[in-house]
Amino acid sequence: MVAHITAILKEMEGSKMAKTKVTMALSLYDRHIPFFDGTVSPPENVELTVLQVGQSVPLKDGADRHERMIQNSEFDVCELSLSSYIMARSRNMPFTAVPIFPRRLFSQSQIYVNASSGIRSPGDLLGKNVGLSSFQTTLSVLAKGDLQTEYGVPWQKIRWFMARDESVPFQPKEGPFIQKIGSGKKIGNMLEEGELDAIFMPHPPKSVMRGSKKVTRLFRDARQEELKYYRKNGFYPIMHVIALKQELIETEAWFAKAVMDLFEEAKKVYSQYYDDPNWSQLAWGRHFYEEQRELLGEDIWPSGVTRNRANLERFIAYSLDQGLIDKKMEVDHLFADSVLNT
Repeated sequence: MVAHITAILKEMEGSKMAKTKVTMALSLYDRHIPFFDGTVSPPENVELTVLQVGQSVPLKDGADRHERMIQNSEFDVCELSLSSYIMARSRNMPFTAVPIFPRRLFSQSQIYVNASSGIRSPGDLLGKNVGLSSFQTTLSVLAKGDLQTEYGVPWQKIRWFMARDESVPFQPKEGPFIQKIGSGKKIGNMLEEGELDAIFMPHPPKSVMRGSKKVTRLFRDARQEELKYYRKNGFYPIMHVIALKQELIETEAWFAKAVMDLFEEAKKVYSQYYDDPNWSQLAWGRHFYEEQRELLGEDIWPSGVTRNRANLERFIAYSLDQGLIDKKMEVDHLFADSVLNT
């Protein structure tokens, strides 16, 4: 009898000590350092493994972090393309998300043109050959939408060339010219050589980043253009969201809020990094930080549904207009129930 009770107690103790094992795939940004250096810790009942998985460093089979999550459900928690996530969610794929947005970009700085193309303004892109990473890449969707909404340039009247396959397959709208670039061709080289007139890329090719004289930004003063955009629209456009396996939330309903709390804790840590004027290798990093705060306000990286609703609504509208989703989605449908009131 005593042995039986002892066995039961040991079993109960073991169940209390059992932890939920979770893998989290993130890029190594300054805002994620607290996860990698152990500054922030998960709840006691979670065994968290943080993986540095860059989207631009694919596996040998060509799959990047987004595809590894969407196509193979490889991670429990994953920094994921907002565009591909919205597409996946609209197709009832087994994912949900929390309103944490670890990557943001303005589109204006990411539009590069061949210096000899004669393109000097957004309207000059009409009828031109423009390269994209993929049609659904978040920056691609944002830039096409911004061209139309902010500058009156219909994206349908531009010829689009894709560098890679789509993460979430879709049937393009009839009418616009959309074509995959042939294998063996480099999109940066195509821009330099004039085979493409422009490219919209979230990660500019090396041929662009090395300072080629054959390439320039569409907006010569992109920073001022982006400042104007921010003051008009009130947000720094979202690129990525933190997605979770739906099955994890179904079995551990508390987990979505725990993930959000963990990122909020990390934010308190990384927000202090630039208190040290030499934290960054940039000689005037602290000056830039102060200038940004003066121009754009205290927090251009807000979390939660409420403060990001307008940003998300616009992007969903862009996705619908570009044929990536079949019907309008509500912002609340993107996130786990437990984090909607944030």
